[in-house]
Amino acid sequence: MSGVLACLLRLVVILAGYVAASLAASAFLHVIVFAWAGFEPGDAPAFVAGSLIFSVPFVALFVAYLGFIPAVAVVLVGELLARRDWLTYALGGGAVAAVFLAFLYQAPDPGLEAASPRMMATILGSGIVGGIFYWLVAGRTAGSWRAGAATSPGP
Repeated sequence: MSGVLACLLRLVVILAGYVAASLAASAFLHVIVFAWAGFEPGDAPAFVAGSLIFSVPFVALFVAYLGFIPAVAVVLVGELLARRDWLTYALGGGAVAAVFLAFLYQAPDPGLEAASPRMMATILGSGIVGGIFYWLVAGRTAGSWRAGAATSPGP
């Protein structure tokens, strides 16, 4: 495979990983908020499941938008260093969430609900979950676009 094609294919895999990470972080936020509201796993009627089909991707758009720039830095570091372990991307997802929280603290509203420790832990948890899902889709093959052809023949 040519180098240009390998880079283009890698960009598609990275984009798919970012979409999966955003959806996973959004789903994690929804599960936690439903638990705060007092829903038990068996209590969710069909109309709640139907609304989740719309709500999870909708919130994922905001997650993807607000975390894009710090996530690009994490992805670049992972690709350039060819880091393929899950912990790197889990910590990277947590770092992306921490950057989001740092920007959130600059908001003029001092009584912001997201400033509560419970909400901050939820946002950090969603970043970690998003990082793990990124690793599942794209992180396990990080740096593969730089791999050259084998110098010795196979068995």
